[in-house]
Amino acid sequence: MASETEHLPLGVFECHLCALSAPYSYVGQKPPNTWSVFLLEESYVLKDPFTANKDKFLVLGSRCNVCSRLVCMGPECSVFYAKRFCLPCVWENIVAFPQEIRQDVEKQKTTAKMPCSKPSFRT
Repeated sequence: MASETEHLPLGVFECHLCALSAPYSYVGQKPPNTWSVFLLEESYVLKDPFTANKDKFLVLGSRCNVCSRLVCMGPECSVFYAKRFCLPCVWENIVAFPQEIRQDVEKQKTTAKMPCSKPSFRT
């Protein structure tokens, strides 16, 4: 029988860039109840709320390797290249990344949704 502490969140993960917010139940590289899963970075993990299977989990995000801010896994917020980097730190250090990463980040920048301007109501 699963203990009650398995289901209690440790805290709330919040992405520094997009403000994604979710309770997390584990921080580390080896999520509980997994046999052969080892994450490449220390991650904030949530037990998958969409399944009763205790082996399933969702990775919310991790800390940027440069500025240490929490960022989600979304391509609008971070890039993983051996370690996690937030996009502002990637842009500040773009020449340090290989060409493939530069192209991916540039492509993401050009396809990012621009905020809609509010309609003008002139009379």
